[in-house]
Amino acid sequence: MRGSHFVYMLMNAARTIYTGYATDVARRLAQHNGEKPGGAKFTRGRGPWRLVHAEELPSKSAAQKREAALKRDRRFKATLKSAAGPVRPPRRAAP
Repeated sequence: MRGSHFVYMLMNAARTIYTGYATDVARRLAQHNGEKPGGAKFTRGRGPWRLVHAEELPSKSAAQKREAALKRDRRFKATLKSAAGPVRPPRRAAP
C-alpha cells in the first residue's frame, strides 16, 4: 500500500491496538516490527504486529483527522478485537 495517505491499525497477540498514519503502510509495519529502523516507541518490543485495518485518504490532514476519530471510537476497536479470533501467545524459540 503506497501512494496516497493512509490511516492504519495494528494489533499484537495481546490484542493491543496501535493506530497511525503513513504514506507506505508496508514499510511502516516493518518499522513497527523492528525489521527496519524507525517505528513508534510504544510498539517496540510488543510485537509482532499485524495489520488489521487500513484506509486510504486524499490528504495528510484527512488521515490525521481519521486517525483521531478511530482512536476515540471504542466500538470500532471492540469489533476489531472480537473479530481477531483466539489469542495465541507468540512462539518462543527452543533453548
